[in-house]
Amino acid sequence: MTIVVLGANQPADRFYRGGARIDAFRGSPVGPDRRPEDWIGSATALAGQDRLGLSVLPDGRLLSDAVESDPLSWLGAAHVAAFGSATMLLVKLLDAGQRLPVHAHPDDAFSRAVLHRPVGKAEAWYILEGGDVHLGLAQSVSRESLAQLVREQDTRALLDLLHTRSVAPGDVVFVPQGELHAIGEGVFLLELQQPEDLSILLEWSGFELDGEADGHLGIGFERALDAVRTLATTPAELDALVMPAGQGSSVLPVASHPFFRLARWTDPAGVSLEPGFAIVVVEEGAVVVTPETGPAVPLRRGETAAVAHASGRVRFDGEGTVLICRPPDPRG
Repeated sequence: MTIVVLGANQPADRFYRGGARIDAFRGSPVGPDRRPEDWIGSATALAGQDRLGLSVLPDGRLLSDAVESDPLSWLGAAHVAAFGSATMLLVKLLDAGQRLPVHAHPDDAFSRAVLHRPVGKAEAWYILEGGDVHLGLAQSVSRESLAQLVREQDTRALLDLLHTRSVAPGDVVFVPQGELHAIGEGVFLLELQQPEDLSILLEWSGFELDGEADGHLGIGFERALDAVRTLATTPAELDALVMPAGQGSSVLPVASHPFFRLARWTDPAGVSLEPGFAIVVVEEGAVVVTPETGPAVPLRRGETAAVAHASGRVRFDGEGTVLICRPPDPRG
């Protein structure tokens, strides 16, 4: 299988509400609440889990097992030489049925040295339905002041520390490692991220979670806050992180390029994709994805597929908007 259509993969009973927008996007019956994330083409399990969050292929195998057993076919020689058998990519649909808590993700160095994980977690958002997002400190804050707000669970003060931007469908946002952020209620987005589930939660009041136990990656807030950026993000710096996507082979902010790539085509007919691992999401319309090897695969709005390197050069036809998510370029 060189192009594999992927069904929804929504872990249940998450700590925040959402899921109905994913159901509507995929054309599925409305399911229960608290399924706000669809882990697409995932070789990454949820934190503390062995299997939950991993994508299952139509033949019943886990994608992670399939890639591990044949990394050259799935990822290509250049990728394997640079990154090993890790896909280096996790893609999600995320439906914020309520505002997410203020949180941050560690960088690669902290993850390796302290958490003994291979990478940290940078992420980027492609906005499908708009609203407010909160990103970066509006002014620098001392680590001690931040720790006090966490202890007191002063959620209003924590949110007020951050810049707030309104985003519209077609906008993109890059969230650097260590940067405090939160997604506003009602925002529906496609998320690209490094393949880890590592979050430092600064607030948990009003959410179905025990932040005192689970918010600090198991290392205590005294150590976890070392991974959080406390310097202000200037308005000019924020402008470089939040912008309209446009279309083409690279639509994310430049700072995201070492972590992942996103192509967006509003008229995909005749577009071709060089060999490599990719996750395809059809935002609107219907397309046909044709590999050099194997049969053509039709996809409509809300459908998703994993593309293996063994597909060769892939051609797109049809009408609509297609989003192509890829790991970092192994050539640098």
